[in-house]
Amino acid sequence: MNRLLQVAGDSPSEYVTHHLDHWTVSIGDGWFMKLNVDSLLVSVTIGLLGLGLFWLMGRRATAGVPGKLQAFLEIVVEFIDTQVRDVFHGDRKFVAPLALTIFVWIFLMNAMKMLPVDLVPGLAKAAGSEYFRAVPTADLNTTLAISTTVLMLMFAFAIKAKGGFGFAKELLTAPFHAHGTGMKLVLAPANFGLNVIEYLSKPVSLAMRLFGNMFAGELVFLLIALLGAAGGHFIMDVGGFGGTTGGILAFLGAVLAGAGWSIFHILVITLQAYIFMILTVVYLSMSTEAH
Repeated sequence: MNRLLQVAGDSPSEYVTHHLDHWTVSIGDGWFMKLNVDSLLVSVTIGLLGLGLFWLMGRRATAGVPGKLQAFLEIVVEFIDTQVRDVFHGDRKFVAPLALTIFVWIFLMNAMKMLPVDLVPGLAKAAGSEYFRAVPTADLNTTLAISTTVLMLMFAFAIKAKGGFGFAKELLTAPFHAHGTGMKLVLAPANFGLNVIEYLSKPVSLAMRLFGNMFAGELVFLLIALLGAAGGHFIMDVGGFGGTTGGILAFLGAVLAGAGWSIFHILVITLQAYIFMILTVVYLSMSTEAH
């Protein structure tokens, strides 16, 4: 237990709190003028590695029998393209690559959760950084930034499909349609308010869903690590492997829980990346359609 807590704090609560703190740098006055450097570094690094992998495989792709990695990537690309084709009925030249980028990037960021909970914070502490969180999608700032970009794309797609005047008119005349100038003016504030709520709720739900799942998963991994550390501490207190039954059971329980949660979380990180990707495509498709 003490060895585990050497990475962060002198108690289980300090350990958990430490692992949930970011490496933050202030760039001005106020809470808004702060950057979570760890989230930025990991997300950019992961993005570049993902792009590099696809670029490398694209250059090495062969027309004959593909290698295992090429075959796997081709399956992923084909799967994403099929999903986009079923949802988005317009030109997919931009949407399909965007969907693939979102899926791969979010999956890789989520996958950082599969690393041992003390590995990255321990390395960061050895390098001189007191705090470092390795999962960018467990940071609400990251998920909100991605979802805000999706919102901007929704506006761009809507304006491209309907024109600037048509988009503005739809904000004021839908979903409650009316005949006559007077009734249109009466319903315009309600229509505008509902459209604003609709547009804002989509990126917020995208961000909160991804953040909530990743944050909860990270917290469970920390609790499992504490359970295993406590079991090991009880065993070592009495010497050797003749420790208390409770300590042994706690340690074995942590091992089994960690293995089970890790296996389950492979599904979670994949599913969350897929949900974010497919909802992005759905929202872009909805933006091009008239009410």
